[in-house]
Formats: sequence, C-alpha cells, structure tokens
Amino acid sequence: MNPYIGHDSQVYGVEEHRLVGGKGDGMRLLLVRNGKGLEFTVSVDRCADISRLSFRGINMGYFAPCGYVAPSWYDDRGDGFLKSFTCGFLTTCGLTAVGSPCEDAGEALPLHGTVSHIPAEQVRWEVDEKEIRIDATVCDERIFSHKLVMNRTITCPLEENKITVSDTITNRGDTESPVMILYHLNMGYPLLSEKAVVKIPSVTVKPRNARAAEGIDTWHKMLPPQPVFEEQCYYHSFEGQGSAAIFNPRIGQGLEITFDAERLKYFTEWKMMGQRDYVLGLEPGNCTPDGRDRVRQAGELTVLAPGESVSYQVQAAMLTKEP
Repeated sequence: MNPYIGHDSQVYGVEEHRLVGGKGDGMRLLLVRNGKGLEFTVSVDRCADISRLSFRGINMGYFAPCGYVAPSWYDDRGDGFLKSFTCGFLTTCGLTAVGSPCEDAGEALPLHGTVSHIPAEQVRWEVDEKEIRIDATVCDERIFSHKLVMNRTITCPLEENKITVSDTITNRGDTESPVMILYHLNMGYPLLSEKAVVKIPSVTVKPRNARAAEGIDTWHKMLPPQPVFEEQCYYHSFEGQGSAAIFNPRIGQGLEITFDAERLKYFTEWKMMGQRDYVLGLEPGNCTPDGRDRVRQAGELTVLAPGESVSYQVQAAMLTKEP
C-alpha cells in the first residue's frame, strides 16, 4: 500500500469505459496504465484486442478511418472486413482463416477471418504489486462447424514498459479443425514517419508479389504519405527468436516486438505508405496472409485434433533509444 496516494488509479490500474454514439456505441473498453508512461486500451468487444497504445503521452499505433466499430456492423462478405477494420495497435486475424478471401474445403472464407469481431467473455483483471493482468475468453464456435476457444491473457509489469499477449487456442469440437492466427500489429504516426528506423533481423526476406518486388531493396525504408500508394508486403523468416523494431529519433522512442519464431513461423511486413492509410504492419503468425486455400496447398496449414490446444505469445517492449 502506497501511503502517498488515495486510490491506485491515481498512478496505475485498469478502468472500464463504454463508448457512446456512432458505430462504436456501447463497446466496452479497458483503459490500462502502468504508472511508468505506458497506456493502452483493450477493446473487450473486439476479441480483447489492443485498440490504442501510447508511451509517455505519444501515440504508437495506427487508427483506421472507420474508427471504433462494434461487432454488430461486421460484414463477412469478401473484403467487407475493411469496413470495420479499426486496426488499432493489435487486431487478431483468425481463427480458421487469415488473409485473402477464398473458398477452402467447401467453405467461403472472408478476409482475415471473424475472430476480431467476436466479443470476449469471462473478462476479469487483477493488479498486484508486480503487474496488471487481464484474462478473457473468446469463443469462435458454430453449430455444424468448427468449435475453437481462445483464452487470452494480457500482462503489463508495473516496473517495465512492455505488454505480453499470450493465447491458448483449444479445439472443443469432435472433428479436427484448421487453426490460423496472425497478430496484426500496426505502427502509426508519430512513431511512424519517414524518419523512423525499422530493423527486422530476419534470415530471408521475400516479396509477396510483383508490386512488393519493386521495393525489395528498400523494404526497411519508410516514406512520407504518398497519394494512391499500393501496399507492399514482405515475408521475413527467422531462426529461433523473432523480432522487429521501429524507432523514431524525432520523438526519441519506439518499440520492439518479440516472439517465438518456431511457433509463429511466418512474419509479414505490411508497408502501406498512403495518405491517411499510413501504417506499418509488423505481423507474426502461424501462416502467411495468402488465404487458407493456398496455405493448405503449400502444406503449411495448422490443424488441431479434437481436444488439442496450441499456444502463442507476442511481446511489445517500449524503447527510449535506438536498438
């Protein structure tokens, strides 16, 4: 107990809010502060993803033009996902589909799956002398179809400026089920600008398509916002530990993402330098975003047997000097 303060929220803690008005009306948000300059928002009704992230009062993530959008507005036809793709710092893509809309095993699959539009259940948080911990359950289950449940834990130390997202996905059905996940981590202004230094110490870098190949030699160079910019995606591979960092000397801070590259074998760099569509995606996943049909054809699809579970973890640590 700190004798200098009346209530923990004077310095750190979790506060629950609800949005009023617009397409985000009624959404539950958890505002988290660790008292060391790290502040982020957990969007409970959108998969317990992280919608906002700031460090020492400076924004770090990207917020899309659509803003906050409640799950009731979700359009699962084709690329209708983009109508409600808030981005935020983290959007989880999956759990049975990631990437391009496609048809696989007789099932029509929308862009990036549906899990990011599922409200979390059994949400609880606790704060002790060491950390803030948020637990949530996200049920991606249907009758006559897949039955996957993701148990998510978000932790934030009170003495370190970092966030850890840990997920365990379990197949609660009676047949095997594909499991795809991509952590769509989105960097935005003022962290992201032409002054930003991006470091991804990968073993190999491959362009996704001909458009990306045009900039293969400058994949790490950021540009100022460009009119009518066409996205460029690069696939990075690692051995053992995976990491990606961005630091902007203009604001004197940045962040580093780390993950187990044995479990999350695929890392996508989404370079989108458009006007207002200005975002850098640093995206660990267990698959590429090429669509489930192509991932299956390549023999890279993760499948869970009934009762089987798989766990993934991603960490974001704030930086005050260039790595």
